[in-house]
Amino acid sequence: MLNSDKLINLRQTYLSPSMSLSYNEPLNIVKGKGQFLYDLNGKKYLDCVNNIQHVGHCHPKVVEASYKQSKILNTNTRYLNSLIIEYAKELTDTLPEGLDVCFFTNSGSEANDLALRIARYITQSKETIILEDAYHGNLTSLIEISPYKYNGKGGDGPPKFVHTIPRPDNFRGKYRGNNTGDKYANEVKKIVKKIQNDRNTFPVFFVEPLMGCAGQLIFPNGFLKQAFDIVRKAGGVCIADEIQIGFGRVGSHFWGFESEEVIPDIVTMGKSMGNGHPLSAVITTKEIADSFNNGMEYFNSFGGNPVSCSVGKAVLSVIKTEGLQENAKVSGAYLFKKLSDLKSKHKLIGDVRGRGLFIGIELIKGDDLSPATVEANQIINKMKDIGILLSTDGPDQNVIKIKPPMVFTIENANHLFESIDKLIELL
Repeated sequence: MLNSDKLINLRQTYLSPSMSLSYNEPLNIVKGKGQFLYDLNGKKYLDCVNNIQHVGHCHPKVVEASYKQSKILNTNTRYLNSLIIEYAKELTDTLPEGLDVCFFTNSGSEANDLALRIARYITQSKETIILEDAYHGNLTSLIEISPYKYNGKGGDGPPKFVHTIPRPDNFRGKYRGNNTGDKYANEVKKIVKKIQNDRNTFPVFFVEPLMGCAGQLIFPNGFLKQAFDIVRKAGGVCIADEIQIGFGRVGSHFWGFESEEVIPDIVTMGKSMGNGHPLSAVITTKEIADSFNNGMEYFNSFGGNPVSCSVGKAVLSVIKTEGLQENAKVSGAYLFKKLSDLKSKHKLIGDVRGRGLFIGIELIKGDDLSPATVEANQIINKMKDIGILLSTDGPDQNVIKIKPPMVFTIENANHLFESIDKLIELL
């Protein structure tokens, strides 16, 4: 196998320079198993951030499902096949009643693009409400509704039909402290009123029920429920982007939106549903699906193919049989408590937030809560050196994000907690 220096040179020759690598000294990873990755030299790393491999790297049941079906058949959905029906039923059985109709796609971005297309057709409006610092995917249509991208390097702002409300952040947002849900919901109300007055049309509300790239944000109490009510009273459609948080990751519920006590009109999912296999979906109501059936065929050559459906079924089975949602609840609560205890010990830790195995540690400096971006970067690189993989996120890249495979254990949590504690002491 090629060493890291040679691989970096070859990347520079054959791959786009806009494709980044993690860490100051990039890793040459050659193997994955469970919650661990291994480099070229055999060094073992605890993976605390790779939420794509939801049930663990190279889970044998998922690998076997892919291999077995690949030997039999893989084709498009214009032929009758029981696998896609079985998978659609199993998937919709995890959702609230009424979210019954599936569209299968190949990536989270593809799912979000389709959801946006459906919602805009239903409302006959492009007016879209999104949250500051949100990220919804890498297609052009999604960069347009992703402030995380269009307000960042290389971005040129949103189109006129995209309306942004302040990031609903109790800690460093526009409104701070307890009981700010009403204030952030009022921001939605103001935009809805403006859309109605200026455009005389309906809004589409596109939201992650727990925000990932914005810094592992948990919304103020009541915000999302009020926001959904406001949008729906105005004749709008609410889309829940579950790509980073679905399939039991929050522990208390199978879906993130359930933990916020809302039911969306459209749900998108990806990443974790295929455990690394390119599989995603849009699920909506029969009424919306029937309305979207306007004569223009929806066809996706490999969305919902037999291999993908076999993989998806295997992932759902592993989550259930191995009790991974409960594991996320127990291990996540344990790690959250341990990390929260560090706030009183280390001034660098400003906030610890999360649900289940979806946790963020926000690092700050001083009473003005200045983002400790440099320190966050130092920590994730030093953690990598001792065999623990993390990354940073948030608009200031000062939030250490923790989203490990769902097989993450109490033992792993202790290793992570103790290592972060020691490293912060050394800064």
